[in-house]
Amino acid sequence: MSSRLVEQLGARSVAGASATTLARQITALILDGRLTVGERLPSERALAVELRRSRSTITRVYGLLEADGYVTRHHGGSTRVALPHGPALPGQDGDGDAIDLSIASMDSTPGLYDATVRSLPRLAALRGTSGYSLQGLPELREALAQRFTERGADTTADEIIVTSGALNAVNLILTAIGRRGERALVEQPTFPHALEALHRHGYRLVPTPVDTDGWDTRHVTDTLLSARPHVAYLIPDFHNPTGATLPQEERSRIAATARHVGTHLIVDETTAELDIDRGWAPVPLAAEGPHVITVGSMSKIAWGGMRIGWIRAERSVIARLLAVRPSFELGTALLEQCIAVELLRDMPALGAHVRSRLTAGRAAVAEGLTHLPGVRMPRTPGGLSAWIDLGAPVSTALSLAAREQGLILPPGPRFTTGGVLERRLRIPITLPPERTAEAMARLALAWGDLVGGGRQPAAEMRHAAVI
Repeated sequence: MSSRLVEQLGARSVAGASATTLARQITALILDGRLTVGERLPSERALAVELRRSRSTITRVYGLLEADGYVTRHHGGSTRVALPHGPALPGQDGDGDAIDLSIASMDSTPGLYDATVRSLPRLAALRGTSGYSLQGLPELREALAQRFTERGADTTADEIIVTSGALNAVNLILTAIGRRGERALVEQPTFPHALEALHRHGYRLVPTPVDTDGWDTRHVTDTLLSARPHVAYLIPDFHNPTGATLPQEERSRIAATARHVGTHLIVDETTAELDIDRGWAPVPLAAEGPHVITVGSMSKIAWGGMRIGWIRAERSVIARLLAVRPSFELGTALLEQCIAVELLRDMPALGAHVRSRLTAGRAAVAEGLTHLPGVRMPRTPGGLSAWIDLGAPVSTALSLAAREQGLILPPGPRFTTGGVLERRLRIPITLPPERTAEAMARLALAWGDLVGGGRQPAAEMRHAAVI
């Protein structure tokens, strides 16, 4: 069984890499948060065996990491992840000059202030209650149920539970129905924190590929039939990070297969309302049956500071969620729920704001990429980001070069289960155009540093293992 370090590196992607390159890739894993401070790394001998490299090469790798402060080593003992002492990395400790592209989120909608003011009488009317809201305010659940019904999935308020954001919802679901040691089907790439949540709840991850042109539906259904996973985590609308949307007929096919093998579908709709110019509106997967559990959030359409999420599920699942929720929280803040009621009453204006901001952000990214030869931006009809094709497996190297320019940019492997997709890069389209233009200028400088330091990346492409 591979160590976690080798799983994150991807053994094939580092085949033949020099000690310096290996050290840089491990550094990227640490800076990305994929290896945590204090985590124990394999011994030199064990890592040499796993990577099929000489022990002297691994000794050199660990020595370089130790010299830079990214590991601590004890003679005859363990090697553990650390962070350097000294000047902070870009983006840490309030460095206002750094641009953080690891966060794909817009600032607040202009209507947030007015919605907050309008919500205050509703909040005042609740002062005579206990203030605890285990399932969520009835008004908010009614509004959410109505939104599902309008989109084609008949829903009632008692099939909704309000949570403190979408990730909170995912963890609540896994706490209620999770089974340690079972398999979980996940898209590759996908939302990194969902992968971490599934890992933390003891699931073994089974990936299925997604690209900008969509899903391999046959691979999804074959994997469901062969692996029979307990859960499957899917982002069918404006998939994060590829931006793809799952076609209607493929939704039905996947849902039917999951129902046949007894797999719970956890459907993340956090990005579902981020439409720019898709041209059609799918019926939610929630309409496909009681085995579908849907998660949503206000964070991407209103503001990240609005910690409001929800779960839509059949009543028996809602009952299980309510039974376990008090073990780690007693509900969601009432003020945010009151504000959410007001915002949901004005969805057309909210949608128009989102469309305008994302259109401008998409154009700014496209313009910036014209200065990076060989880099391709796919059609991006909506969502949070563009899933860029770099033309070569240099994503981690570019991410490290970008940090030297004050640009925090997670590489493609950050969104995967095994260190693959080195030729891909997620660039948010959510920042204001002027901020995006500055970010792209810094990326161009990093790209110049990367390609100017040796061979052109495109010349290496045919020699690299790219998945």
